[in-house]
Amino acid sequence: MSPVLANIFQPLIDAADWLITSLHDDVGLTWGWSIVGLTVIVRLLMIPLTIKQIRSMNALRVLQPQIKEIQAKYKEDKQRMQQEMMRFYQENKVNPLASCLPLILQLPIFFALFRLLRGDSFEQDVEASGGASWLFINSVIEKPHGAEAIALMVLFAGSMALSTLVTMRSSPTTGGSQQYILLVAFAAMGVFFVPTFPAGLSLYWITTNFWTVGQAYVAARLIPAPAIATPEQAAATKPPPPPPKKKKRRR
Repeated sequence: MSPVLANIFQPLIDAADWLITSLHDDVGLTWGWSIVGLTVIVRLLMIPLTIKQIRSMNALRVLQPQIKEIQAKYKEDKQRMQQEMMRFYQENKVNPLASCLPLILQLPIFFALFRLLRGDSFEQDVEASGGASWLFINSVIEKPHGAEAIALMVLFAGSMALSTLVTMRSSPTTGGSQQYILLVAFAAMGVFFVPTFPAGLSLYWITTNFWTVGQAYVAARLIPAPAIATPEQAAATKPPPPPPKKKKRRR
């Protein structure tokens, strides 16, 4: 990471350092559980945004018939289609990019944690405590090797594939073969990601993936997605046209 980016992320690095250290020193958690705790706290703070995201996606589901009509009407003119779609979203106060916001907001945390785990001061604290291991992980600040790396890759790929599938199925704007291509691509990231970075970073992302799956399960029951009306149902619910005006007779 360049010095400029390091300075930008320094407040987040300091916050992550303070939180993980507090969970370890004051609460008594291991370093691995402290990273899990950091992940849970971050996702809890994002709940208001997540609720807004779910409601926006539910609104998109209801509006799918109108969206498809616009796409079919202007399929020969892509620029006009984009203009009409943006106007439609603005009129209905819907943000089609709302589903991306939680992931975007997590990236700075991810980079801050990466910088922290690679920092000399944090490494010294972990090594001095003598408790760098967690379950099957030998050290949260070191790159995994052997069976440890394989286990993390399986967990990373499986949880990433599951969370991506859940997210895509809940999104009204994705579908078809493209979602399965993305699913395989995201799962394959674990093969390159896990052995390259400290094990604690994989632990953070695996916890995030499982949180996403559980969150989708709870949200489906607390904020169920509305049913999309079929063209026949939409036509049946349209109000009848007004009766023609009677022409006044001339006297």
